[in-house]
Amino acid sequence: MRVREFNSLIVQIGCAMGKQFFRCLVAICLGLSLMLGLMPGLAAAATDEEQLLSEVWRLVNRTYLDETFNHQNWWFVRQHWLRQPLSDRAATYGAIQSMLASLEDPYTRFLPPEQYQSLQTSTSGELTGVGLQIAKDDQDGTLAVIAPLEGSPAAAAGLQPRDRILAIDDIPTVELSLDDAANHMRGPLGTTVTLTFKRQGLEPTNLTLKRDHIDLNPVSTRVINQAGVTLGYMRLSQFNGNAAAGVADALAELEAQGVQGYILDLRNNPGGLLTAGIEIARHWIDEGTIVYTVDRQGVLDSFEAKGSALTDAPLIVLVNEGTASSSEILAGALQDNHRAQLVGHRTFGKGLIQSLFDLSDGSGLVVTVAKYETPAHHDINRSGIRPDQRVSGEPATREAVATDADQPYQVAIALLTETLAPNHAS
Repeated sequence: MRVREFNSLIVQIGCAMGKQFFRCLVAICLGLSLMLGLMPGLAAAATDEEQLLSEVWRLVNRTYLDETFNHQNWWFVRQHWLRQPLSDRAATYGAIQSMLASLEDPYTRFLPPEQYQSLQTSTSGELTGVGLQIAKDDQDGTLAVIAPLEGSPAAAAGLQPRDRILAIDDIPTVELSLDDAANHMRGPLGTTVTLTFKRQGLEPTNLTLKRDHIDLNPVSTRVINQAGVTLGYMRLSQFNGNAAAGVADALAELEAQGVQGYILDLRNNPGGLLTAGIEIARHWIDEGTIVYTVDRQGVLDSFEAKGSALTDAPLIVLVNEGTASSSEILAGALQDNHRAQLVGHRTFGKGLIQSLFDLSDGSGLVVTVAKYETPAHHDINRSGIRPDQRVSGEPATREAVATDADQPYQVAIALLTETLAPNHAS
């Protein structure tokens, strides 16, 4: 029906039913005309910039964990930013970042194409930088060190979990998003970056690091012979795309060497891919729940072991303040299923799950979509997991890990040999 014919019909109805009803009906039909595109020129088509901002808004609207969107009207937020001048892609990126900042969730963030590619590269198993996993502090906006990556410049320099990064090349970190900070620390091989960091009880210190290729093979092993018992030590440094296969290969090699019990070292492991954590749990657990996920409607989903554990040998897991995210999923699954004892310190406490979304222009979006609970329904976000046996004292230095000077490691060996020694009374 054409607009002219549509309006003529309205006039005929309006004359018969009175002026007040006529005004209401005209208003309704004008609205319908705009919605249906019957009145071209009154509603302009969305620009490419507006479409990109709306694409981000829709993804958050559909998937974000907090259905109150930080106690704000998410529709009004979208309308506010669409009214701003989105003159070019840089302006649109800035508007998107500001829109997401209103959620006050450091883990939900927008990644321009270069940063998104860097994130995908690091989770795939390759990286050039200083090798530092970081989180945004909720209280003061600075960066907290989750853990340095094994064998990285940051680890060699002695940075530790809970250290605060106050500035990167004199740029205060309170002014940087997580991804901006990570981007500043990455760079060409052999170049340097200066970090201003603070450790509890000490004054801020400048530390200059040379960027290097980070070896992201996350698994290292050794065989320990102690009191007539053969033990396998496995250190897992992160959960990237190589982790699950690496653990499976390492277990096969250690089993072939007659290992009777295992020490799995998750200290300073900042996590990574959720799927890797689940698959690695299945290497150790034959049956049982690995993790529950909870969406914004409170709907529970679960991931289960599939009856395909690669070993049933006794297991001790080493944890500390740098054990985070997927590491905590694995540690919680092993503890709650009574598959392993946890030894060390309380874990970091990151119980939120993010999903990655590809955007139409090559950029990316990271959205907090769920939280997780351990098999015993513990919500560990910000509280962490308590070990079965807490070991006090200073953390082992990088050089002392898995040596006589590493007290949690020595406790783990003692627990396993007590269980497995030939003269142990069963």
